[in-house]
Amino acid sequence: MKRIKYNRKFKLTTLLTSLVSASVILTIIILLGASYQSEKRSLTNTYLSLNGSKSEKISRSVDSLFKSMRLSLVETTNYLAKNSELSDEDIQEQLELLRNNSRYFNSLSWIDETGLIRNIAPLSVGLKGEKVTGITRDVLDLKVPTLTKPYIAPSGRLIVLMSEPLFDSNGNYRGIIGGSIYLQERNVLNEILGNDIIGEDGSYYYVVGPGGKLLFHPYTNRIGEDVIANPMVRKVIQGQSGVQRVTNTQGISMLAAYNHIPETGWGVIQQTPVSYINELLKKHTKQLMLYALSPFLFLLFLSVLLARKLAKPFHYLADLVNQLASGEQVLTLEKNSHWNREADLLTKSVLIAIDSVQKNNTKLTEEAMTDPLTELPNIRKFQEVLERFKNEEKSFSLVLIDIDHFKAVNDNFGHKAGDEVLKYMAKMVSSLIRDSDVFFRYGGEEFVLLLPDINSSEAYEIAERIRIKVSKRNTPIGEPITISLGIADYPQATRSLNDLFRFADKALYKSKNEGRNRTTIWFIGS
Repeated sequence: MKRIKYNRKFKLTTLLTSLVSASVILTIIILLGASYQSEKRSLTNTYLSLNGSKSEKISRSVDSLFKSMRLSLVETTNYLAKNSELSDEDIQEQLELLRNNSRYFNSLSWIDETGLIRNIAPLSVGLKGEKVTGITRDVLDLKVPTLTKPYIAPSGRLIVLMSEPLFDSNGNYRGIIGGSIYLQERNVLNEILGNDIIGEDGSYYYVVGPGGKLLFHPYTNRIGEDVIANPMVRKVIQGQSGVQRVTNTQGISMLAAYNHIPETGWGVIQQTPVSYINELLKKHTKQLMLYALSPFLFLLFLSVLLARKLAKPFHYLADLVNQLASGEQVLTLEKNSHWNREADLLTKSVLIAIDSVQKNNTKLTEEAMTDPLTELPNIRKFQEVLERFKNEEKSFSLVLIDIDHFKAVNDNFGHKAGDEVLKYMAKMVSSLIRDSDVFFRYGGEEFVLLLPDINSSEAYEIAERIRIKVSKRNTPIGEPITISLGIADYPQATRSLNDLFRFADKALYKSKNEGRNRTTIWFIGS
């Protein structure tokens, strides 16, 4: 019996259905994958940038604090040198006065050249009349300004000692005036560092000393721990600053920024768990699937239903889907009717689905650039507008705005009230600016205002009008708030966007240092 060879053939409709179905499914997968990777890069860069900004801000604050502390010791030694007739009781009074007024140090002491503790404030420390040994004795013998590494003091506390040599009017060495900072007890340093220690996203910062030991940490039981094994710690104590992804000594992956503090040789490290970024990515992917799944399923259903009667328009539709899958923006969609009714319906469905996906992607992009609390554009949108202004060679002024004593609002009225104050601030300022001006929330209690075609003098008038109105109106907490502002203009101040922001930040910092509730313009040479 002759055997008949049978080659299985597939109908064009079957092939078309399979191809369209596969294209739709692959498009979904590619879109999800591309969106996931893009959002991952964006979130990583955003949090590295935010952490870098915060660690730099903290390092500047600590650096400024220690300069002030050093200056207070210098002024004290100068005063004692000029008034050598002062008795021990008078010197004790001076130390008590300095300690109570400045609150820089937990204790202050005069240790004479023999190593005897002549005076100490407060007296409750109980070391007056004792001889110093160990590190304290080494500091005494150096006869130069010193800031020690952390060590256990005679009182049993973990401290850092800042000292200033004392010479009388004849140049004779009379010992040191030493200020002790108790690392595990409250003081001005802890108050500065202890503001918003751990964020809702799990972000936190810590401070390390020159030897790689923890000087400040959200978990106080870790203070004094050696973390030199952390690669960022090694970099920061060598005087480096930067951002990177790192696995810490606890084995947790972090997006971190580190900044060196020149005055002390310490380092500040701000970090956010990568796990938080992964959670955001999961939410983003789920949301994208909800937006994209329905129109694509609808498209798939129509493709299967109408594929038997589609032939000629197939290539056109496949090209559109592939174009969308490649990540390109589909700008021109042909809406010509096909002679085949079924093909005409399918074509229209594809166009609806593509338009829906592109609108959803646009909506997601806009949401990613909007602060959810204040509904103002966020830092990502700020960077985009800033670059656009520069590319258009537009002159403009940049105004940095910071709510004064915002921590006190959160502490006294709660974080919900603080959020209402931020929303109030957003609406208030938005009502006072032009349609062409752009107002952003930069983060925390900081805002940024871009004023196109406005120089710094004109910007100052606008900023002052805002500042005065804010200070005179009651907020949701039932009382007014004040704000500090810093201004720099482009391109008069600089053609570098990084320098422009840094100059405005310096001006803001000056407003803060000079008493807050004021506006400062950055000038060249200031």
